[in-house]
Amino acid sequence: MSETTVTVESSSTEGSCCGSCGTGAPEAPATAAAERAVFQVKGMTCGHCVNSVTTELKKVAGVTEVAVDLATGRVTVDSTAPLADTDVAAAVDEAGYDLVGRLGA
Repeated sequence: MSETTVTVESSSTEGSCCGSCGTGAPEAPATAAAERAVFQVKGMTCGHCVNSVTTELKKVAGVTEVAVDLATGRVTVDSTAPLADTDVAAAVDEAGYDLVGRLGA
């Protein structure tokens, strides 16, 4: 029985045609958030607090990322569109904490 070797050459320099085999070009990263807002939240004291606030804020329509600085109480929220302070306040309240206000970007 003879052995056959097949060599496939691609004329493209960008990788395989569909990437399904894992050899194609990596997917482009997600687009950056359209908006970023920073809020002051009162009452957070531990990692559980951070998780609660993060979980509730990620439920708000359009929120793409939440970063909490426990030491300062600052919460940075990235979203696809501007967020209403009332929506952020409701999410923070649902987590059990108090929104002091918006600080800026």
